[in-house]
Amino acid sequence: MTNALVSLHELRFRWHARGPEILAIDALEVAAGERLFVEGPSGSGKSTLLGLLAGVNQPQQGRVEVLGQRLDQLGSAARDRFRADHIGYIFQLFNLIPYLGIVDNVTLPARFSQRRRARALARSPSLAAEAKRLLRHLDLDQPGLLRQPVSELSIGQQQRVAAARALLGSPELLIADEPTSSLDTDRRRAFIELLFAECTEMGSTLIFVSHDASLEGLFDRTLRLPELQRAADSHMTAS
Repeated sequence: MTNALVSLHELRFRWHARGPEILAIDALEVAAGERLFVEGPSGSGKSTLLGLLAGVNQPQQGRVEVLGQRLDQLGSAARDRFRADHIGYIFQLFNLIPYLGIVDNVTLPARFSQRRRARALARSPSLAAEAKRLLRHLDLDQPGLLRQPVSELSIGQQQRVAAARALLGSPELLIADEPTSSLDTDRRRAFIELLFAECTEMGSTLIFVSHDASLEGLFDRTLRLPELQRAADSHMTAS
């Protein structure tokens, strides 16, 4: 894949030196602009894989490359900087800051990345204006809503605030870790369609993890993590 935004090669990961192998992936590439659905049961290593792609975890073996940068060769501070500049992350539990308002939650990435701050300001005259633009696109522009504490929002509203925060500053890679697990089917689909629209406008690649296989038809491609790991195990046995 010549336009790969993400590339993994001979990846092996375990939490402890003598512990069981959590991930074994011989090869995986994700194209720039692709919408990839990662499916697998609980405990299959989905969140661990996302942590490796975001530079939070480090493999014991193999290559993790994002945007041409070898994350496995960077130190902790450099990985933090790379993640702040290039990766938006929607957490399963959203991780909104309860003492910040909605707009301040959305603009949080600009506090940690001058690159994303500059990109946000290239789209709107201020960070607050860009946050409100994203919130409007995600159907969160109801009168009076922006004055509410994030803790008083519904689960669906908190989810969309978390998505707007991840999208601020047009990160090249957007990672979503089970963000729809608390929503019913109709709201789940509506959220994903809004997410797709924003990713298309910003040119972001989306890696979306879920155990809900009914969603996979919405995406460009599905990666079934247990099958990928079995392929790696078979290759190791044959060798």
